[in-house]
Amino acid sequence: MNADLLAPLDLAFWNIESAAHPMHLAALGVFPAGSPNAGAHAADLLAARAAAVPGLRMRIRDVWQPLAARPSLLRRPWPPLGEPLASVLRRPLAFGGAAREPDPGFDPADHVRLHDPAADFHAAAGRLMERQLDRSRPPWEAHVLPGEDGACFAVLFKFHHALADGLRALTLAAALMDPMDLPAPRPGPTEPERGLLPDVRRVPELVRGALSDAGRALDIGACVARSTLAARSSPALACLPSGTRRTAGVVADLDDVHRIRKSAGGTVNDVLIAVVAGALRRWLDERGDGSEGVSPRALIPVSRRRPRTAHPQGNRLSGYLIRLPVDEQDPLARLDLVRIAMDRNKEAGPHRGAGAVALLADHVPPLGHRLGGPLVGQAARLWFDVLVTSVPLPGFGLRLGGNPLGAVFPLAPLAPGHSLAVAVSTYRGRVHYGLVADAAAVPDLDLLARSVSEEVQALLTACDP
Repeated sequence: MNADLLAPLDLAFWNIESAAHPMHLAALGVFPAGSPNAGAHAADLLAARAAAVPGLRMRIRDVWQPLAARPSLLRRPWPPLGEPLASVLRRPLAFGGAAREPDPGFDPADHVRLHDPAADFHAAAGRLMERQLDRSRPPWEAHVLPGEDGACFAVLFKFHHALADGLRALTLAAALMDPMDLPAPRPGPTEPERGLLPDVRRVPELVRGALSDAGRALDIGACVARSTLAARSSPALACLPSGTRRTAGVVADLDDVHRIRKSAGGTVNDVLIAVVAGALRRWLDERGDGSEGVSPRALIPVSRRRPRTAHPQGNRLSGYLIRLPVDEQDPLARLDLVRIAMDRNKEAGPHRGAGAVALLADHVPPLGHRLGGPLVGQAARLWFDVLVTSVPLPGFGLRLGGNPLGAVFPLAPLAPGHSLAVAVSTYRGRVHYGLVADAAAVPDLDLLARSVSEEVQALLTACDP
């Protein structure tokens, strides 16, 4: 497997990381145990299977030499129409960038770790989320946490955001487990061969694409500037970084979410976001910060992944930026405001607007990412107030060592200056909210978790008194 240059957004994630703000995403899976030794057996299985998954053998190495000295980095097909022209022209200028390449010394034992029995899986996960991944090795880990009572165990999967986005991380983690109720595979379309050089007939289209990219960049910048005006957040959502982490999880019934959606309108995603807005309102009021006049900006990541696109292993993300109607008292009115905001974003598309800042990474040379990464990370607080992301999970079930995966809580990285991040997944008829917080700034994360459950019930009651 040849080395592969990191896409611009992957490189940005690699360079904005700091000790206080590690850039890994994670998932905490909980399994009922068939025996007291189920956790140890799971750790052995994960280590044995990791060696056979090529994506888990990839480390990230800096590129500090001309590409002529590393010809494998040039062996990439010409990109499909739609890749920014700037990224095409930047390939020969990769000095200061980074690339994925196989680790010749890969040892699964460096990545799969069996821990002592834990009484609280989320407390253990919070401590493990504080630790940076080893950047000299393939940047992922699997931590197996046996339960104290022997009735269950948990696995915390950690993947650096430069190695995988949520969908790619899911694929890598699922490759280590066994599927249940797997649907029959569909035959995929054959991909035509592409040459290294572009068809000259495409040059006018590429030029038009470059001009469109420039206009889009100006539009995104203007939208970001406007979004910072009259921002009404809460001090509870901002903090000085302590380097500590706390996690919590909430489970809701997907049928309840569908009942709310059918009664009040909108999409499942609209309901899940509205639940976050209502939970924040309850949490702020109960802790004494108050929700009056508060409408924090929520970044809602949007996947732009398409079949056969460039950088198949990397991040293909944009985003929507909406104001969460935390100051609205009525649950159904909050849902309606979220639906209107999301519809407006969808109408404009994921390539424009203040949420699409991630697309600007395509216009920065690799050395610029390296030099400006720390500054960009610190600017996250000016861009948005809280991350609310949806992580896709398969429709079929998963098991490990014969033990079915009972619950899975996605965990997002915490941006500098932020005290809270929220991730949501649906799995086997249930919704799983994963909350990550700065432990020093949010010692009452369990209160917020309880508020999520209460808000789901409040919406159900409002829909069907």
